[in-house]
Amino acid sequence: MTKTQQRILMGNEALGRGIVEAGVTMAASYPGTPASEILAAVVTFAKETGADLYAEWSVNEKVAFEVALANSMCGRRSAVSMKQVGLNVASDPFMRAAYLGVKGGLVVIAADDPGPHSSQTEQDSRFFAMFAKVPVLDPSSPREAKDMVAQALELSERYGLPVMVRPTTRVCHARQNVPCGPLLRLNRPARFDKDPRRWCATPVFVLSLHRELNDKIDKIAGAPEFAPQLTAGDGSYPGACVIASGVAFAHTGDWLEELGLLGRVDFFQVTMPYPLNRDFIHQVKIRYQQVLVIEETYPVIELQLADARVQGRTSGLVPREGELTPDVIRPVLESFLKLPARVVPVPAGGGDRPTLCAGCGHRAAFYAIKTAFPGGIFPSDIGCYTLGLNLGAVDTCHCMGAGISQAAGFYRAYAAGGGEFPTIVATIGDSTFFHAGVPALFNAVFHQARFILVILDNATTAMTGHQPTPQAGCTATGEAGHPVFIPDLVRASGAGFIKEADPYDLPAFMDLLRSADAYCRSPAGGVAVVIAKHPCLLDREARQGQPVYSMAVTEACTGCRHCLDDFECPALSLDETDGRVVIDGGRCVGCGVCVHVCPEGAITAAKEGRP
Repeated sequence: MTKTQQRILMGNEALGRGIVEAGVTMAASYPGTPASEILAAVVTFAKETGADLYAEWSVNEKVAFEVALANSMCGRRSAVSMKQVGLNVASDPFMRAAYLGVKGGLVVIAADDPGPHSSQTEQDSRFFAMFAKVPVLDPSSPREAKDMVAQALELSERYGLPVMVRPTTRVCHARQNVPCGPLLRLNRPARFDKDPRRWCATPVFVLSLHRELNDKIDKIAGAPEFAPQLTAGDGSYPGACVIASGVAFAHTGDWLEELGLLGRVDFFQVTMPYPLNRDFIHQVKIRYQQVLVIEETYPVIELQLADARVQGRTSGLVPREGELTPDVIRPVLESFLKLPARVVPVPAGGGDRPTLCAGCGHRAAFYAIKTAFPGGIFPSDIGCYTLGLNLGAVDTCHCMGAGISQAAGFYRAYAAGGGEFPTIVATIGDSTFFHAGVPALFNAVFHQARFILVILDNATTAMTGHQPTPQAGCTATGEAGHPVFIPDLVRASGAGFIKEADPYDLPAFMDLLRSADAYCRSPAGGVAVVIAKHPCLLDREARQGQPVYSMAVTEACTGCRHCLDDFECPALSLDETDGRVVIDGGRCVGCGVCVHVCPEGAITAAKEGRP
């Protein structure tokens, strides 16, 4: 591509395109919605354009950040992407990199999830950037997101700092016409200049580095290019202004236009919420008596304005939690601008709750766990398998890797009394095990905890789009990598019980779980590891590799609802006319597992072959 062309891109694709066009030579990531598609887009556009770029799915966000940082330390442009809670995992190198700085530009894309739609928090990464003293750019559209990647890299190299770009779910997953142009080919050879006072900075050097960091932030706050942009009013609302950033700016602008107020009240877009432009802060304080700030999710702009005249999250005019959708923003504007409030109809609730897919091996594993240990404690982890809570087999879900650590903690809490302890079964997915489960397992084995760990190995990172795990032996670019196998890691931990099994065979899998529990309670017992292996059925090859059964419900069905309530396969439903269960042939994958579930033996399976 030699000239600029318009392409309809999703926000994450636009970010990926921006990374490739801006001359980045290293892009690293760990998948997490809403950021997952960024690295895949980088790989696609790098192949399409012939860009000299290395891309990898790292085992977690901390590793991804550190790999990208080292490339930057060699003078080459780098990008690392993650979701907002992934930034928590990368917080150590992120905070330190602000002090030590960078050489080649380093852009940190932290995709936030106000709402939240698919996260355990709706934290605001802009606040994290302010905490770390790292500049942050806040795009309001896919097109702005692409442009801000290049702006962030230029700013990063000018001041020797990592720079964050913070899209939100609505930007990441929106689509827009985006200009796509030629690549910036910098052709910089890797060169690492040894400087222990900087790259190995001990406490004696940190104070001066912190002083330099503060000086850099002060200079950026005084630079005019990222000052908020004004759409001036005509004087209809003297002494009043509306300030917005991110996708909330786009929604606010749409409402002002629809209400006939765009161009009547002063309206500012903040593209760099931290550090907020110093002259802008001064002008707001001397020109306006009424100020409304609309931003997601924390009051980052409000805190820097530090003025009692400001209304927003802190004052309570803007809700202090939740996504700022158009329906949320309109009444805020009506109140601030003293417009007649409209009556908003309350949408009807309802809908099916999320559930595991028909034929999912995780469902069989969870059913076996709950059935084998009805009085057990079941800590779990982050992934599609969190939906095991619907089956009564997930009691806790905290953060990546926490299920194993909590299992050890539960054991210690009960063992402290010296009596019998309940069966504790922790569950964790294969990708999450690589991400954060390995240290937790090693810690539990070393401290002689006694619980069952079930590693749900479906051979992919299913929830975020089927990115490969290290065990798959396939890199982000589709090339062969050196596979790292889960059983080898488990053996290296020193665990004394390691077994692999397919949870589709429910009777055998339950027997294996009971054997694991017996090991935990034996004199020489400890952590028992069961690897539940069945590929994700969203992978077509996996579907082709397993037998398919023709399923039927006989007249022996009593309508007891056990298969519906305790197994919750979406292919099963109750026929209200005769009170019996029916099987939806369009949803059923013919796995045959429900044969073992029905207490009346009313479900039958006849082997068909393969689809």
